This record gives sequence, C-alpha cells and structure tokens, in this order.
Amino acid sequence: NNMEPRNQTSVSKFLLLGLTEDPELQLLLFSLFLTMYMVTVLGNLLIVLTVSSDSHLHTPMYFFVSNLSITDICLSTTTIPKMLVNIKTQNQSITYTGCLNQIFFVQAFCGFENFLLAAMACDRYVAICHPLRYTVIMNPCFCSLLVLLSLFISMVDALLHSLMVLQLSFCTDLEIPQFFCELAQVLKLACSSALINNILIYFVACILGGVPLSGIIFSYTRIISSVLRMPSADGKHKAFSTCGSHLSVVSLFYGTSVGVYLSSAFALSPKETAVASVMYIVIPQMMNPVIYSLRNGNIKGSLRKLIGRMPSI
Repeated sequence: NNMEPRNQTSVSKFLLLGLTEDPELQLLLFSLFLTMYMVTVLGNLLIVLTVSSDSHLHTPMYFFVSNLSITDICLSTTTIPKMLVNIKTQNQSITYTGCLNQIFFVQAFCGFENFLLAAMACDRYVAICHPLRYTVIMNPCFCSLLVLLSLFISMVDALLHSLMVLQLSFCTDLEIPQFFCELAQVLKLACSSALINNILIYFVACILGGVPLSGIIFSYTRIISSVLRMPSADGKHKAFSTCGSHLSVVSLFYGTSVGVYLSSAFALSPKETAVASVMYIVIPQMMNPVIYSLRNGNIKGSLRKLIGRMPSI
C-alpha cells in the first residue's frame, strides 16, 4: 500500500549475529576482544598523556596525534563493549535507537580519522617543504580550526546518514550479520527502497574520502620530491623518519578499508564480511599507539620519561 508511512515505528530492535554462534569460540572471542579493547584504550590514553605531559611535544604534529588517539578510543568504545555485553549475556539484540547511535558514531569517528590523517600529511608537507614558514602556517589557531572543522563535517555527514536510515521501513528479517550496526548491512534489511541512501554513501565516500586521500597523496609526492633533492643522506633519513609513523598509520587505515570494500564487492559470505570488518574497526585503533610508540623517537623518549616519573608499584 503506497499510503502507508515509510517510517515503521514497530521496529524496536535488531539482532547482531556477531562473528560466531559456537559457544566455545564465543568465549575465546570475548577474551580476545576484551584484551584488544583494553590495549586500544590504555595504549591511546598513554599517547595522550605522554603528549600532554611533555612540553617538547606541544607541536601541531603531536596535537593531531593526540586527537587521533582520542578518536581511536571513541571508535572502539562505540562497537566493542556492546559486542562483549552481547556475548556475556548470550543476547544478540540491540535496540533500534542503539543501532542508530552506532551508525552515527561509527560514521562520525571514521570520517574524523580520515580528516585527521590528511591534516597530519599537510603538517608533514609544510614542515619538510616549507620549513621556514612552518610556525606561521601551522599555528595553534589554524590547527584547532582544522580539527573543529573536520569534526563538524564528520558529524554532519553522520547525522545525514542516520536521518536517512530513519526514513526507511523494516520488515520481519532484522538479523545483521555483524558484531555492530554497520550502515551497509542495515540498509540491506530495509523493505522500502534504499537507493537514495546507497547513492548518498557513494557520493559522500567519493567527496569525504577522496578529498583527504588526494591531499595525502599530493603531500607525499611533494615531500618525496623535496627530500630527494636534499644533498645530505642524514637530512634525507631525518625527513623520512618523521613521516614513517604517519605513513604506517595511513597504510593501515586505508589498506584495511579498501580490503573490506573489496570483500563486500566480491560477495563473501556474511561471516567473512564480519571478520573483514574487524580489520578496519578494531585493528587500526589498536595498532596506532603501537606504531607511534615504536617508530617515533620523540614519543618513545617521552614515554620513557613518563614511565620513569611514575612511582614504582
């Protein structure tokens, strides 16, 4: 009936099927994901504490690193605790509101991380290609404005997607073959046409994904050509070493995202798609502090000082 309202309020909950229904495997997954979540939160908190406690690290680059760490904590907290609660209580349900909240926050934090990585590439580009103008261009006011604008755009994008989901009506099949409410999976359950939603996803992905990625590629092509023109090998090594951590994080973030996109394009089984999504929603957030603490000499040194100042337990 064309006259019936599109928004079907009778939908009170969805079912998150998770990664497995095997009780023994679920116990193993619970321990694994709890450990990964603790490592993610503690590792990223340690990076934020290290940067804020050392005045030498009060620079644009580490300001962005701190924001990245806070975003990683938020993104992990949006998805993993709910999954752990569901495994522990043996209850697969998530409320309609809870599902919308997950869609909103996952979209917002993924988008924000995307922008932060581009801002960090821009920072490295200015530092290496325009060193004399670095402090003028990358001033605290500009960096704060860049972060706030990125957060605002990400929030508007996430809100748009969430409001579009509100317009859909859902039928009886409310099973999501995921451990969180992934937008693409929720759209597949809609009875009403989700064509506009899918067009919006691809359009936004091209703009909000393509522009930052283009910025990162542009920055690194200029950085590489600038570094190759440096006369001393020591100068080249120093310039590349400041970019190493960022390049690793960028590769991990975009590599896993592209991997998940390809896995859904090649129509893998729902379980394989769920496992693939772990690669971009859990692994990068856990690995980022590890990469920064191992590959970055400044953070490594400040981390040693911070741990040294802590009273022995």
